[in-house]
Amino acid sequence: MMSSDHSEPKNIPSPQVINNASLAHQGSPHKFLIPSPFISRRTRTFSTSERAKEGPRLAGTIRSFCRNRGHGWVLPANAAEPLFVHISDIEGEYVPKEGDEVSYQTCPVPPKNEKVQAVHVQITHLAPGVSHEKWDCPSPKS
Repeated sequence: MMSSDHSEPKNIPSPQVINNASLAHQGSPHKFLIPSPFISRRTRTFSTSERAKEGPRLAGTIRSFCRNRGHGWVLPANAAEPLFVHISDIEGEYVPKEGDEVSYQTCPVPPKNEKVQAVHVQITHLAPGVSHEKWDCPSPKS
């Protein structure tokens, strides 16, 4: 006999995020999770973290960063294609803003490891004329 727990899909609250996954579509009748292709510091394997630490430090500029969404883009000094950066990979006391100069290392993005993302990102020079907030301050409403 089938229990009532398995007869209907469970309604998952929209702000809930489990194991680096998010809801597929807010209005969708399907209540399944889609994993993110980008890995955060928390879900990265030890060997991947060690390889990233051994790599060279590169320079770049923050193209955009959204504190509320938890990610942004770094424009490398020597390349045209921006690199993804997750909020967990930002080091230091300030939230990055567009135009900030940063140093970073790279880490391959699974499953094919063809692209890389910026990790261990540190702000080296704050953009002039831009108001910077610290991580411990409340996020301004957008």
